[in-house]
Amino acid sequence: MSVEQIDTGTDELLCNVDERVATITLNRPEKRNALSDNLTPALRQTLLDLETRNDVGCIVITGSGTAFCAGGDIGGMAGGKLPADAPRPTAEERTRTLIQKQETLTLRLADHAKPTIAALPGVAAGAGLSIALACDIRIAAASAFITTAFRNIGFSGDYGGSWLLTQLIGPSRTKDLYYTARRVQADEALQLGLFNHVVADAELPSAAFELAKQIASGPPIALGYMKENINRAVTGDLRSCLALEADRMTRCAATKDHKEAVTAFLEKRQPVFSGR
Repeated sequence: MSVEQIDTGTDELLCNVDERVATITLNRPEKRNALSDNLTPALRQTLLDLETRNDVGCIVITGSGTAFCAGGDIGGMAGGKLPADAPRPTAEERTRTLIQKQETLTLRLADHAKPTIAALPGVAAGAGLSIALACDIRIAAASAFITTAFRNIGFSGDYGGSWLLTQLIGPSRTKDLYYTARRVQADEALQLGLFNHVVADAELPSAAFELAKQIASGPPIALGYMKENINRAVTGDLRSCLALEADRMTRCAATKDHKEAVTAFLEKRQPVFSGR
């Protein structure tokens, strides 16, 4: 099966589909893959486009070079883009704009219909860390590290990092990482549960692809319901989660994938899932 290259509209974001795995690569290595006015909208749109592709069973997000994503491009934060006589947006307008940007990136990623993996070849900082945390699974190179980074530029944080990090490691540890912006190396991140797997630097691309391929070979409908169940568990009570599980199990029981899995078990072979 050949690799399909996806046109994202910019060289700052690459995407291909291979064996039901879509790999999205943030491609500004000279800026440590910092977000930009070209890269970020393309990432939003690509995530949206991949949701409905039946030939994609898992998504890997990674960065080119030796970084995952350094967050916002600090060099572009000094302003000066608008003409001197142009109207400046109000604080309320800026807030609404940022909320919309966050919901169409972090929320879209966290609630994505497909399982997602962040593959970190190096640093994930600021909003780049938020993107990694919004993925379902994180696999990192041994030399990778994370930092909240916001305090270093006088920011409080955005793109959901404070919520996502708190869900993983609790409020006290999250405050430590936000207040100090210290670097958390791969071994500590693994111990804290921020990383699911750490591999040798040279092994990261193949290890991430093999993990994604294994996930992508599973039953798509059931995997989607699994993600929904676990996401609901973060904010829901046990009673509502039990009801959701019961509903989704009933739906799974009616799928062709469930029947294929039972038949394959009885025939002592691997099931072939179709997403129906």
